[in-house]
Amino acid sequence: MNNDILVDGRWLEPPEPMEQVLAALDRLGAGERIRFLIHREPLPLYPMLDRLGYRHEVRMLDDGGFEILIRAG
Repeated sequence: MNNDILVDGRWLEPPEPMEQVLAALDRLGAGERIRFLIHREPLPLYPMLDRLGYRHEVRMLDDGGFEILIRAG
C-alpha cells in the first residue's frame, strides 16, 4: 500500500508548487506522507513546515531536482 500523496511541482511557476503542497497538507492523513518533486530547492518551504509542525527530508535527485518527503510531526 502506498501512503504517498504525490505533488509534482517540476517546472511550475511560483507560487503554484507551494500552493499545491499547502493544499496537500490539508489532505494528509495519519500514516501518510507527501512526496514533493521540484526542479529547484524550495528553501522558503522548510521554515514554514517547521512552524506548522511537519517533518521533512530532502534528497537531491540524479537529474538535479529535489524530492522532499513531508510527514506530520
